[in-house]
Amino acid sequence: MASDTPKLVFIIGPPAVGKMTVGAALAARTGLKLFHNHRTIDVVLPFFAFGSPPFNRLVGEFRRRILEEVASSELAGLIFTYVWAFDQPGDDAEIEAYAAIFKGRGGAVFYVELQASQEVRLRRNETEFRLAEKPSKRNLAESRRQLISLDSYQLESRGRFEGRADYLRIDNNELSPEDAAEKIIRTFDLQH
Repeated sequence: MASDTPKLVFIIGPPAVGKMTVGAALAARTGLKLFHNHRTIDVVLPFFAFGSPPFNRLVGEFRRRILEEVASSELAGLIFTYVWAFDQPGDDAEIEAYAAIFKGRGGAVFYVELQASQEVRLRRNETEFRLAEKPSKRNLAESRRQLISLDSYQLESRGRFEGRADYLRIDNNELSPEDAAEKIIRTFDLQH
């Protein structure tokens, strides 16, 4: 993978669809760094409630600054995971602002949408890797409630990006993280 321009790979999808796990497999094979969304969420949660104005400001600012620094660095790029509610205009604006950081530096931006059934996601919600990496998910009853509650939003693009060269949709109900990473690498030519 050429490192002359920074690359940003968004891995999007509903909670516990496998964004972080696929991202880790992709990072291991490409040299891109994984920045899963809970790295900022879990820093701010001990101080401010999820969704509160201070929480939103701090999480957004931490993410923006990290994206700016990576885009301006010698790093090959970043894999960023995000639960995108397609029925919330604020999410569209946030994703576009993050993408603009890389595009403004001549970088490439790619979108990978993972999809899996709620049944599969509820099982994945309790995996050892997820619980190790995401402290706020360790209360399993609350985490399950949040997952089900968030499914009231439109968490799938429903064909919105089909046909775009910078977009890939993967049904990973049964696909291994390594196989999903391989599909991403092949589709976007992200060889290490």
